[in-house]
Order: sequence, then C-alpha cells, then structure tokens
Amino acid sequence: MPRPLGELEDAVMTRVWKWNRPVTVREVLEDLQQERSIAYTTVMTVLDNLHQKGWVRREAEGRAYRYEAVSTRAAYAAALMNEAWSQSDNAAAALVAFFGMMSPEQREALRAAIRIVQGPESAEGRESPGSAEGEAGR
Repeated sequence: MPRPLGELEDAVMTRVWKWNRPVTVREVLEDLQQERSIAYTTVMTVLDNLHQKGWVRREAEGRAYRYEAVSTRAAYAAALMNEAWSQSDNAAAALVAFFGMMSPEQREALRAAIRIVQGPESAEGRESPGSAEGEAGR
C-alpha cells in the first residue's frame, strides 16, 4: 500500500484523475496557478516524484513528458481504507465505527457496492419473497 499523498501531490493527482488523459507539466501548472502561486519546476518535481512512486506513467513528447494516472482516485481511496482497516486489532469493531460515521447517502452507496460485488446470483436470492436477507435489505 502506498503512503497517502501529500497535499501538493494530491492537488496534482486530482487534476490528472479529473482530466483522465495524458497531461503536461504546463497544463497542471496553469490550472494550479488559479489557486496558488507555484513554480513550473515545483510541479515538474511533484510529477517526477509521483512517477517514481508509481502513481503516474509518463511518455516523452519532444523534450517534455506527458503524464497519465496509473490507477483511479477510487482505487486510491480504496487502498487507503483497506490500509486503515488492516491496522485495527478488531476489524469488525473498526467497520462498525466506520459505518456509524457514514451519512445515509454513503450507507446507500455501500449497499449498492455490495450488491455489485455479490453479483446477479446473490441479488436473486435477496429478492425472493420471505427471504430474511431480502427483507433486511428493504
């Protein structure tokens, strides 16, 4: 599990993930400069560090590079959640506490995700009349 991104790394990766295409240092720089004063060399260093850490791949374009995300923001968030969960000495208690922090919308997103992971075979059993699991999910 990679360590969490730093504040500037996250700001850069947010743009790479949002644009979902190979980007140049200049493009990231110009977008970041709308929020803060930052140098080209700083953005170039951050993207180089992200490349060395395996977050982005790069392809030469003339004397510069185009950078592209290796994975999605969702995969990054999932890895962080998995790492945090694995640090607990009581996984069930950690999950209960985490679920307790969720908004109703987040809990519904969790239910939807579980349905997707379980697949259509599980959905059939859940929908059958009188099924305890089906009743609990309503």
